[in-house]
Amino acid sequence: MEIAIRSAPVSAMRCAVRPLSKGQLIQRLGDFAERGNLEKGLAALTEYVGASHYLLARYDLSQDHNLDFVVCSDWPFDMVKRLAKCLSDLHSRSNEMEKCLSVMQPVFMSLPADIEPARGLARDYCAITFNVGRTRLSLMLLFPQDVILSQESLRDVGLLTAYFASFSQDREMRSDREFELTERELECLFWIAEGKTSDEIAVILGISRNTINNYITSVMRKTATKTRSEAIAYAVRNNLV
Repeated sequence: MEIAIRSAPVSAMRCAVRPLSKGQLIQRLGDFAERGNLEKGLAALTEYVGASHYLLARYDLSQDHNLDFVVCSDWPFDMVKRLAKCLSDLHSRSNEMEKCLSVMQPVFMSLPADIEPARGLARDYCAITFNVGRTRLSLMLLFPQDVILSQESLRDVGLLTAYFASFSQDREMRSDREFELTERELECLFWIAEGKTSDEIAVILGISRNTINNYITSVMRKTATKTRSEAIAYAVRNNLV
């Protein structure tokens, strides 16, 4: 999936008209959060920025090649199903530095060639990544062909979505399943962050080197990192060690 940050041509385009002020939107989001109404909050954010469809995703679950990463969406189901593999591939190719730099930066991506958007929708979609506690989320927006999404408004929506998600009582936004690392995996993560080798960790924990390597492999799979250094960076950034 090709990623490009592009500015749309001004000619034959119209800017999105926001039906609410930012203050009104924040007040409405607070009401929706108290009621646990995630769908209405995301719909209000989508309308505010001039987009047409929203998809809120668990970025850390996108590598699993299934639909567990979807928190809430009104995208057509076939598009979401096809997009899952693309997001997984994109996630696996991104290193920790790229993931850090992408936070709150609106990025425009092209839909895969075999996805045909509904008539009147652009072939690009916008993704805004943000953190809520230890959980990384991505808001992906479809928008009409003749609408320009302002970078400033998109950043506002990213911040407001993070605010809304952090206060939402919706059960799918709870963090109790966050990274699902076991106690042993967390111990191994701690010791590799301390610079210990697998042999040294095996001695410290009193288990075999192969078992230690299996735990570390599991940690890297769950955190979508490719090396021990990336796993350490991930752990530090998310306060796991």
